[in-house]
Amino acid sequence: MAAKEAKDAKGKASKVEKKAKGGAVETAEPGSKPDRPKLNNAASARLRTRFFAEMRPALMKELGLTNLNAAPRLEKIVVNMGVGEATQNAKVLDPAVAELAQITGQKPVVTKAKKSVAAFKVREGMPIGCMVTLRGDRMYEFLDRLINIALPRVRDFRGAPTRSFDGRGNYTLGLRDQLIFPEIDYSKVERQKGMNITIVTTAASDEHARALLRTIGMPFRTGSAN
Repeated sequence: MAAKEAKDAKGKASKVEKKAKGGAVETAEPGSKPDRPKLNNAASARLRTRFFAEMRPALMKELGLTNLNAAPRLEKIVVNMGVGEATQNAKVLDPAVAELAQITGQKPVVTKAKKSVAAFKVREGMPIGCMVTLRGDRMYEFLDRLINIALPRVRDFRGAPTRSFDGRGNYTLGLRDQLIFPEIDYSKVERQKGMNITIVTTAASDEHARALLRTIGMPFRTGSAN
């Protein structure tokens, strides 16, 4: 009994000594994902708060709406990165997945071909890219960075096209280079990768969706060639 008490006391003393010397080791909580990028709460709160407090009332006034439920809003954002070389070498998908995770702050899923295309040597089930679906705070945080940081870094940027709506209030923007996002380290990029960003809204028409995105700050082109 005395030996057990002495062992326990020695163990406690060792823990205190390690803590005093900074030797304590942090352990991850059960179910945690240490490799998942952190969410910038300040940025997500900024756009989301401004939308519901300032932008939505202004949008309702512009569209002549009186019911809050009728006001268009963001539903989700889908970011898709196609990697054609993956049909020959699946390992080229790894950098794409890692870069998309850095850009969006969420782990991507690998997309696979839905049907075989002999001309492109694509078989059904082959990995051909990766994608992320953003909702809630991550959606607002990503859109805030896209509008205010990434798009202004596009070379010779003249504004986002206004005709890229699908007729159901959803908007798709194509980007040719992942390096416009400051999260990507230029020295570690092996090849240029483009991506499609689809913004899904609850708008009943393209006109309402265009008004929504313009109110949020999407820099649409002006003039006839848009």
